[in-house]
Amino acid sequence: MNKGIALSKGNWLYFLGVDDRLINSLVLEKIATELKPNIDIVSGKIQYHFTESDSRQIKKSKGVFSSSWTWKLWIKNTVHHQATFYQRRLFLNRQFDTSYNVLADYEFNLVLFKSRKKVKVISNIIAFCSSRGVSKNYNWSLYQEEIRLKTKTSTKLLWTFFYIIAFLKFLYKKT
Repeated sequence: MNKGIALSKGNWLYFLGVDDRLINSLVLEKIATELKPNIDIVSGKIQYHFTESDSRQIKKSKGVFSSSWTWKLWIKNTVHHQATFYQRRLFLNRQFDTSYNVLADYEFNLVLFKSRKKVKVISNIIAFCSSRGVSKNYNWSLYQEEIRLKTKTSTKLLWTFFYIIAFLKFLYKKT
């Protein structure tokens, strides 16, 4: 992603994973009207390709995941890069922290949320995404990465809080 940022020329950046695809051929045309200079981020929805073995939450929503740029971002990743368009200027002084193997985009979004960037949440579904990606493995190392990024982005005093939340989420996903 950082290599793509370095090569980019436009005002807006969008990141699509290798096993993801745009919802249809007209989605970028529809979204273009939302990409305004006074907005930092435009975030929509994704549609998971899901199966019966996926989580109750994914099945309950029929695979549709809506981005949420609220305090809930501190509890769980409520923003997917496949549904989000970023002003290129957001990356001029800071890029994705590659010390995070899986959650670099989550860490970046927390930093943007904390700095109160102007976000517009839209109702459009932007992309189809796999429900089997690396971030969906739910192994303990993923939660350790989450604890580390949240503690770094906020304060070490909240480490215990973040640890408890991560541990409970880990147990929930394993049951």
